[in-house]
Amino acid sequence: MNRRLLTILLVAFGIAAVCAFMVARLIRNQAAANRPPVTTRVIAAGSDIKLGMVLTADNLTTIEIAGTPPQGAILEKDKSKAIGRGVISDLYAGEPIIENRLAAVGSGGGLAATIPPGMRACAVKVDDVVNVSGFVTPGMRVDVLISGTPPGTQDPNQGTVSRTLLQNIQVLSAGTDIQKDAEGKPKQVQVVNLLVTPEQAESLSLASNLKIQLVLRNPLDTKIDVVPGTATGNLFAGTNGTPEKPHRASARKSAPSKVFVVEVYNGSKQSDEKFASPGGRQ
Repeated sequence: MNRRLLTILLVAFGIAAVCAFMVARLIRNQAAANRPPVTTRVIAAGSDIKLGMVLTADNLTTIEIAGTPPQGAILEKDKSKAIGRGVISDLYAGEPIIENRLAAVGSGGGLAATIPPGMRACAVKVDDVVNVSGFVTPGMRVDVLISGTPPGTQDPNQGTVSRTLLQNIQVLSAGTDIQKDAEGKPKQVQVVNLLVTPEQAESLSLASNLKIQLVLRNPLDTKIDVVPGTATGNLFAGTNGTPEKPHRASARKSAPSKVFVVEVYNGSKQSDEKFASPGGRQ
């Protein structure tokens, strides 16, 4: 066979193979695009579920998620794993239920199920007017300020002292509680439950007789500042909130007395006598 003809045939076969590969790939991609995506049925909240509620079958529904489901999602076949477990954060209708949003199996519901091991939930009653419980939601961070007169204070000008007792404390819940007034009548008071260590719970217990105010902070700001506290007297002492130091009159040093030397002759003897001038004047 002519070498030239053979070369032309080989080139033609190569071009045909490349075209066939490209056409097959195009057809495969088109078929994959038209194929319905793979979905997974997972458990989701059938309605809004509040923190502390125990899940029942009526609270749950199933939804389809295209592609890979979220990590920790409970599959439809594992629905029994969610029933009877407490919710440790609010869930909204249609939201997939993730394992880390539920309390441990057997821990039940309510606020107790949201408390990590080694921590405590301490209820703090805050003032109905100045409290920020209306703006506090579970998971937010606050500082705890206390105001009062320290025991044994003898300086009447110092007045009420305010200081930061705790910093960067997580809020578990905020709401109202029913207590009785002096006449025995029920009344609603603002209560905020804080997540604290046992040592911090003791400090809050001692501060329950003082005025307590919560200060909101940015949840990303975890720095613990050194706050010395301030007193009422300091607010009127200086422009920067620090008391002005009294100016003490420096003790005047008395001018050294001038000394006069008198030569005394007694016969052939000569001696010097020194006399100090009163008031330093001649």
